[in-house]
Amino acid sequence: MKVVIIGGMAAGPKTAARLRRLIPNAEIVIVEQGEYTSFGSCGMPFYLGKLVPRFEDLYATSYGVARDSQYFLSYKNIKVLTGTRAVAIDRVKKRVQVLKLSDQERYDIDYDYLVLTTGAEAVVPPIPGLNLPGVFTMHHPSDAQELQKYLLENNSQNFALIGAGVIGMEVADALSARRLKVTVCEAEQQVLPKLLEPDMARLVAWQMRRQKIDLQLECRVQAVNPGADGRVKSLTTSAGEIMTDAVVVAVGVRPRVDLAREAGLELGVTGAVKVDTHLRTSDPSIFAAGDCAAKYNVISGQEVYIPLASSANKQGRVVADNIAGLNTEFNAVMNTTVLQAFDLNIGKTGLGKHEAEALGYTVITGIVSGNDAPHYYPLHGPVTIELIADRQSGRLLGAQVCGEGEGVKRLDVLGTAMKFGASLKDIANLDLGYAPPFAEAIDVAIHAANMLENKRLDMVRGLSSLEVEQLKNDGTNMTMLDVREPDEVRAKPLLEDGLLVIPAGDLRNRYHEIPRDRLVIVICSAGIRSYDAVCFLKSKGFEEAVYLEGGLSTYLK
Repeated sequence: MKVVIIGGMAAGPKTAARLRRLIPNAEIVIVEQGEYTSFGSCGMPFYLGKLVPRFEDLYATSYGVARDSQYFLSYKNIKVLTGTRAVAIDRVKKRVQVLKLSDQERYDIDYDYLVLTTGAEAVVPPIPGLNLPGVFTMHHPSDAQELQKYLLENNSQNFALIGAGVIGMEVADALSARRLKVTVCEAEQQVLPKLLEPDMARLVAWQMRRQKIDLQLECRVQAVNPGADGRVKSLTTSAGEIMTDAVVVAVGVRPRVDLAREAGLELGVTGAVKVDTHLRTSDPSIFAAGDCAAKYNVISGQEVYIPLASSANKQGRVVADNIAGLNTEFNAVMNTTVLQAFDLNIGKTGLGKHEAEALGYTVITGIVSGNDAPHYYPLHGPVTIELIADRQSGRLLGAQVCGEGEGVKRLDVLGTAMKFGASLKDIANLDLGYAPPFAEAIDVAIHAANMLENKRLDMVRGLSSLEVEQLKNDGTNMTMLDVREPDEVRAKPLLEDGLLVIPAGDLRNRYHEIPRDRLVIVICSAGIRSYDAVCFLKSKGFEEAVYLEGGLSTYLK
């Protein structure tokens, strides 16, 4: 059996390595147009931030051996053709025409099975000046090296990013740590617009500005301008001119499918190669995996485009299994995406609010702030969780996390539960590990599920910080009731019109001071005391009492 794999980054080498274990005598060839194979592209921002000291570490094994052509040949008997581009597929004759880039030699390689792992390519918007020296994308392995070299050689002090998606956030964080002045230009109203709900995105934006990032939202870049030396000097934007010494364009990626399209393979609605659950394309002899292949969402059943190395590696294994006759399926994805930037752990799994509503769900959302460990444990950290559920059934549809604490662990638990159709009650009864170094006795994820189930049953009404701000902008007659302790109020006073301060411990004796002719919004540091306060006030006839979800940890001023 001869298997040809086009693409040598994540899914391709995984397919080859798994297949070699399953079929020891198979002839396996990887065709890769670049210089590197099995390269950790996701580590490039950390190389820029000097958390990864050596560039070579991004394509080395855990035991220090470079995953190059010689490695694959010596360790796995897999032939890797680097610097070689696949230019055409003849599906009838089952052969691939390749071009050796060093001398332009063309020749054919026959196959019994062909695997397309051609990955993705960076989206480059139609902005004048993106071809200037000093403008980079962050996609190919050489991009990080070239940017690193450029910043050092030109003694760069100012840096600009176009796009506030995942890669943009990671690169901005990495370069701000090098004491560069970093400006981020995002055309949408929030950072991470394809990932987070606006409430959660505000937490990230606040932290960015706290760390001196010049964040420009609703800012459209109109041109990149050169200086006298021909290199980039400034950006012309809808917010004015921004001076910069270098630019990274990070507005997203799209599947690289030219070969598949020209070969007449069917593409999906996202533009990726359409595959079945066994990752076969419309040609039964051709498989596709990784960032060029379509994926499907567990909850919606719809095709989605989520380019992640984790999915690529899992798909590579599935392709190898099916070539070897093991009949393995690749299950639909939860769209789980996480990142670490600006001292925050950030992530999403499942559907967002608008995605769920578009599918016909009656959506209810709720926000909880807590700690990843008890307050008395010295290494505890804050975590904010937003849950999205179906109001009628209580089924969990989505979850998002943000905070300095270990939120990704909670996201993984919630994503796993969602995959199996869990409801809020199911999550509230999960048996999670507890000890002070790892979690509170009631984990913050379980606390979030309890909160949203109570809200779903109309036991207590909560409002997000954005909803509170909207009520203020609408001129709603309200009293904001601060139930924190006096020392908390002194340390972080809340400056609001119509503010009434009554500590939670005094509320049962002083609730008569609260006006009954208006909306009462109860506030504390994280939302727990204010929730209790609203329960008490409702028992005293304050039907319009609500609490601020997440407390002051989400009400950022």
